[in-house]
Amino acid sequence: MVTPQRLFQEVSAGRFKPAYYFFGTEDYRITEAEKFVARQFLPDRQLITDYRKIDGKKTSCADLMAELANLPMLGERQVFAVSDFQSYTPTEVEMVLRLLTPADPSRIVIFSSSSSKTPKKNSSFFTTVSKAAEAVEFRKLSNREAAGLINRQLQQAEVKIEPEALKLLTELIAGNRGAIETEVAKLVNYKEPRETVSVEDVKRIAAGYEIFNVFQVADLIVAGDPGKVLRAIEALLANGNSPVTITTLLQQHFISLYLVKNGKKPLGRRGFLIPKLSEQAAKYDNSQLEQIIIEIAATDSELRRQRLKPETALEMLALTIARGNKEVNG
Repeated sequence: MVTPQRLFQEVSAGRFKPAYYFFGTEDYRITEAEKFVARQFLPDRQLITDYRKIDGKKTSCADLMAELANLPMLGERQVFAVSDFQSYTPTEVEMVLRLLTPADPSRIVIFSSSSSKTPKKNSSFFTTVSKAAEAVEFRKLSNREAAGLINRQLQQAEVKIEPEALKLLTELIAGNRGAIETEVAKLVNYKEPRETVSVEDVKRIAAGYEIFNVFQVADLIVAGDPGKVLRAIEALLANGNSPVTITTLLQQHFISLYLVKNGKKPLGRRGFLIPKLSEQAAKYDNSQLEQIIIEIAATDSELRRQRLKPETALEMLALTIARGNKEVNG
């Protein structure tokens, strides 16, 4: 198994493996690595026609093998990117991998698994695949790596950033390489060269700041003020947040409250929010938090099944929780 950095060095030097297996917690980096290998291996005129993407979840093993059995014409090259390779049965995986022997110098096959389907390294699937293909693991960036990359990209655009703004943006991005590209580009377009990005700029521009906005809704829910809860929900909807997004964030928030209350880390990379979470969690007992989490999950299910008007379901949820808290706190 090699690191992404090693992969980049070898591919940049024109050294390719006949097969790769990309996996890990960072889907964006996997996708970008696939495109990088394809661009380096294929001449420009062949990139459109000979870079084939195959969805493993939607393609039968027979159809996949038929695709791989078609060898490129003389002088041409091919790159196949097969996603969700773990969805095939063990027998099918072995059948596909046997097609790679002997290796064809005119073809590269890149197998991959999405972050939600990352196999264990001691699984039989990973053992089988890593024997036939070069395995490369793509992880989320550490906060230090993310902060460094944000700084470098902003410096290239001659834009500065306040230390607290950099910390906030780094926490919001949570190691997502793709989010860095998107959020830095937005900030560069928002600020002029030699200007400085402030905390307020990050709050105004960065996607994901709803993680912080949901604190305001949770505060109002804790306080048991139905009228203010409804106005806060309306503001979130008006800002483009979907009802399902709001229920998801609320669920993550109250699960984090439950975890912190019981001496565990909150969901995701939210360690810096522990003081705030602890303050809110202290206003509940475990049974109250468990009931709230159940109610949010039920509303989320209703929204996804479209049984109720989204705004109605969300408002009913907020009012139910807020009124319950008012009775407890009163």
